[in-house]
Amino acid sequence: MDIIEIYLSKLSAAAELYSEIAQKLGDIRINSNDSLVRSIEERKEPTIYKVYTSDEDIPNVVIDEITDIFRSSADKNDNVTAEFITDEFLNLLDENERLTQKSKPRSLVHRDGDLHAVVHIWIIRRKDMGIYVLLQKRSDKKLINPGCFDVSAAGHITQGGEPRKTAVREIYEELGLEVPAEKLKIIGVHRNTYCNGEVKDNELSAVYICTDPIDTDSLSICKEEVAEVCWAEIDEMLSVIKNGGFLNCISLEELAMIKKAAF
Repeated sequence: MDIIEIYLSKLSAAAELYSEIAQKLGDIRINSNDSLVRSIEERKEPTIYKVYTSDEDIPNVVIDEITDIFRSSADKNDNVTAEFITDEFLNLLDENERLTQKSKPRSLVHRDGDLHAVVHIWIIRRKDMGIYVLLQKRSDKKLINPGCFDVSAAGHITQGGEPRKTAVREIYEELGLEVPAEKLKIIGVHRNTYCNGEVKDNELSAVYICTDPIDTDSLSICKEEVAEVCWAEIDEMLSVIKNGGFLNCISLEELAMIKKAAF
């Protein structure tokens, strides 16, 4: 039984969508609805088509027509099985860590370990000659690093997205804070990897800091994402991390970046 994964981005034009299908089906003739129908009908071996559609809330008539073809083919042909999955699509980075136009469903990016872009936002403050960072404890429901203390807020840059706008969105979604984009300072990028057998996470993080005063009592945290938050002094936290004192997925390199940027 062949399994063919097809990625249909709502941000793509018709020619790009048919090119994706032609490549996945190995049939360069596919460039329209009629040629797609013929290609599926001519295929002799039993095939499962997993059709992934990006989750943007925008119409795409061509994708509607394509999914209807796969659904109708599965209804008429016992050799054809069609599965339809809606997922967030991410742009991939190349081997030189440069953004490409190629996008892929997030679940498959994490399955295959593809390099992709994320944002990390560290909320910091000075107090008693120390530098404190706001940590979030990740929800136990998270697939990656559940129950670990982590960066203040973080998130994936979806296809066609922009890092700073993504950072503003993630701070609001996870912590309920409305932080203007100009209040976020980029301090560099950092490569992060994580693997637990089920997930291969390969990220390039755009790292931001926010020094605006934050009242943690006024936070409205997203319980599905964040279990709790707390302040921690960087040097004390470094010592605890090096001694294995608490469960975390914090990058020591990013803490060093924060210290350098804060002084």
